[in-house]
Amino acid sequence: MTVLGNVVLKFSGINSLEMLKTISVTMTECNFSKFFHCSMDYQDAGVNIEAGRSFVDKIRRSVESTYGPQVLGGLGGFGGYFELPPGYQNPVLVSGTDGVGTKLKIAQAMNSHQTIGIDLVAMCVNDILTSGAQPLFFLDYLATGQLNPQQLSDVVTGIVEGCRLSGCALLGGETAEMPGFYAVGEYDVAGFCVGIVEKSKLLDGSQINVGDVAIGLSSSGVHSNGFSLVRKIVEVNHLNWSDRFERLGEQTLGDVLLTPTQIYVKPILEALKSGMEIKGMAHITGGGLPENLPRCLRDNQSLKIYPEAWPILPIFEWISDMGNVQSSAMFDTFNMGIGLVIIIPKSQSQSSIKWLESQEVIAYEIGEVIEGNRELIGL
Repeated sequence: MTVLGNVVLKFSGINSLEMLKTISVTMTECNFSKFFHCSMDYQDAGVNIEAGRSFVDKIRRSVESTYGPQVLGGLGGFGGYFELPPGYQNPVLVSGTDGVGTKLKIAQAMNSHQTIGIDLVAMCVNDILTSGAQPLFFLDYLATGQLNPQQLSDVVTGIVEGCRLSGCALLGGETAEMPGFYAVGEYDVAGFCVGIVEKSKLLDGSQINVGDVAIGLSSSGVHSNGFSLVRKIVEVNHLNWSDRFERLGEQTLGDVLLTPTQIYVKPILEALKSGMEIKGMAHITGGGLPENLPRCLRDNQSLKIYPEAWPILPIFEWISDMGNVQSSAMFDTFNMGIGLVIIIPKSQSQSSIKWLESQEVIAYEIGEVIEGNRELIGL
């Protein structure tokens, strides 16, 4: 038995001197009198409470700038309160959730986080827009290995901008610091939105008829899907995000790829108000046109596509050439320059395209509804 101060250590079958050496090392890390119960706090586990408070302070004013009269209360409660706007006879709430995928890897590699939030909002609000719904409010979930207030406030700045572009409130969110789960500098994001539409105006595909046409609204680039393939192509070819290519213009490859997803909410809602007879919509994300466009059709309908009706953006040509990706795989993976499709009567095709152009949205007639089995014909 060895006695040190008020601590009695009993060794059984262990060399006392070797144990004392171990204890002396431990004493450099915590007070010996607390050898068995070292004083620790949350920060010792990798969670910085003060950084969390700093982060909330940084984003408070920006978040509250998205509030309208329907938002009740302020930032910091356990829940967000939103009063439904007046004027609806039979309102239907439409919800959606999504993320940004491995596009985050590029943002983190380039330390460029200002536009990721726009992507996050866009992926959610464009989805519920296809029902004819107006987005009301948005919530975010951010998870990181080590909370960096400036990094995540840049992300939230993008989320706020996305909410402004879609006319909805950033009603709340959650930030989780998870050391050991994410590496330092890494984070993940998810978004959730709720919108509203009058039940009589809900778009569910039942309004679409054979002979109607598909109007494709141009995308801003790759948007927020297909980046696992993009990253593989960059890896295999030993490229860097800072590389420049003549066909992509003056921007670096990374900057081109981080171009945020186009948000179509305001021009489409204005189109509906103007009297444009939109019968259905499809948001073109993962799975491209072949998977997403038939989702807005009725069971006995297909859509004949005109693949030469719109220009393929340079970034997709670059991906195809650099990765030797076949045309069918490109259309199955990427939007190929069309981010949203609306279905309208053929008689409104040209006037609708012209109206959309007045809203600075480039559009093309890209196909026609035919009899079939919810397929895309012509690619």
